Amino acid sequence: MQQAGDYITEEKKHALETELKDLKGPKRKEILATLAYAKSLGDLSENAEYHQAREDQGKLEARIAKIEQILQSSQMVKGGGGEVIEVGSKVVVQKEGSKEEKIYVIVGSEEADMAAGKISNRSPFGEALFGKKKGDDVSFKTPNGIVGYKIVKVS
Repeated sequence: MQQAGDYITEEKKHALETELKDLKGPKRKEILATLAYAKSLGDLSENAEYHQAREDQGKLEARIAKIEQILQSSQMVKGGGGEVIEVGSKVVVQKEGSKEEKIYVIVGSEEADMAAGKISNRSPFGEALFGKKKGDDVSFKTPNGIVGYKIVKVS
C-alpha cells in the first residue's frame, strides 16, 4: 500500500454516501424552495434572503462536488491486522520518557481526528509510523522539537 494515496475506511465511505444522498435530495430541494420564495419578494439587487439562499446553494454544491471527488479518487481500506503499519492499522505507542500508552488508528486524511485517536497517513506522526513494526522507535519533528515514540503493538 502506498503511503501518499487517498484512503477512506468502509465506515467513512458509507457515511459520505449517506450525506451525499441527503444533500442531493432534501437539502437541494429545500434551498431551491428558499430561492423561489426569495425571488418572489421582488428586487433581487437588495434582497438579502435571495443572496443568502444563493450563498447556501453555492456551499451545498461545493460540498456535493467535494464528496463526489473523495468517493471517486479514494481507495477503500479495511482494518490493518498485519505486522507492518499501514492505513487501517491500530497502533499502540509509548512516548519516550513516559509509561503511558496511547492507541491510534492510521486513517486517510479525510477521516483524521486526533481527539478520536485517528491519525492521518499524511501527518508527520502518520508518516513516521507508516511501514514500521512492533518494537521500532520512531521520531518526527513538531513545532516544539523532535518527539520520539516506541511502537508497543500493531494490529
